[in-house]
Amino acid sequence: MTLSPPRAQTSFRLSSLTFSVYLPTFLFSIGQGAILPIIPLFALELGASVAAAAVVMGMRGLGLILFDLPSGIAVSRFGDKGAMVAGTAMVAVVAVGASVTRSVAVLSFLMLVMGGGWAFWQVARLAYVSEVTPIEQRGRAVSLVGGVTRAGNFVGPILGGFLGKYYGLESAFYAQAVMGLAASAMMFIVVRTSSGSEDLGGHGIGGRLVATVLKHREIFLSAGFGVIAIQLLRQGRPVFLPLWGNAIGLDVAQIGLVFGISSFLDTWLFYPVGYVMDRWGRKWASVPSLLTLALGFLILPTTTGVYGFALVAILMGVGNGLGAGLVMTLGADFAPADRRGEFLGIWRFIGDLGVA
Repeated sequence: MTLSPPRAQTSFRLSSLTFSVYLPTFLFSIGQGAILPIIPLFALELGASVAAAAVVMGMRGLGLILFDLPSGIAVSRFGDKGAMVAGTAMVAVVAVGASVTRSVAVLSFLMLVMGGGWAFWQVARLAYVSEVTPIEQRGRAVSLVGGVTRAGNFVGPILGGFLGKYYGLESAFYAQAVMGLAASAMMFIVVRTSSGSEDLGGHGIGGRLVATVLKHREIFLSAGFGVIAIQLLRQGRPVFLPLWGNAIGLDVAQIGLVFGISSFLDTWLFYPVGYVMDRWGRKWASVPSLLTLALGFLILPTTTGVYGFALVAILMGVGNGLGAGLVMTLGADFAPADRRGEFLGIWRFIGDLGVA
């Protein structure tokens, strides 16, 4: 099990990724954050039942899983830039279609495609950052991507809620389209032509994926299980905290305030975590993250009031923050230069299984 060799890019600066990665990520995340709380409400407005609205919301996650592997192939075939621009543009077009549809079935299909666009964007963006960033700065570069994403996801729901209240729920989809097109245009102009446009060879798509899995099976079987564990714990936090808060008699305002404080701490740990990963190694972020989250889950059932609940929520927020950008950084480290697209597509698929 070996990491990609360090690059000789001693003059690399994180600021060089501002307009090619960080600002497009911020814009795109604002758009995504704006529509996430709107999707189930919009489905209800179209006449869907509560159960059907939940299915519509879940289609986006299904699209992520289904398109992870094809997105890896697209990165190898068309390059990082082509896949990033295509993914963001796809989401923008889908958002316009969703805003005008009056069919729950069509909305479900569009959410599936939206998840596919998001998968293309994630895999291609990670491949690009992996390619241009030297390994000794990669932890900070990738964790900053996670921090910018969190910031956009914080701003987005506020924007979506305001637009939905005063201009109709469909206006949030227009906001997503504008943000997606802006991010796509910025990357098209700023991102240099990157690696890609490969000849897939006689083995075809399936053959390349199978060959990549077999060649790197030790990584997928060892680090892959760790990634699934991390994602399980991280996704359990937003599920079990509200449920336990409700079980011990807290009201919605108290649960929301506590969860907001927890998320705030989570958001602001991304750069220190990136520094730790670059300075001392990835395990000094991954192991504390897993242990802290696990400890939070163990203590949570013992809390009976708002103060104990808040302390555990803060502990879990710190644990989640300690893992900021970790999964992406490990994927970037392990990805081979000759099959980076396929490897990262499989890596994202493993991570998204943990999320699911």
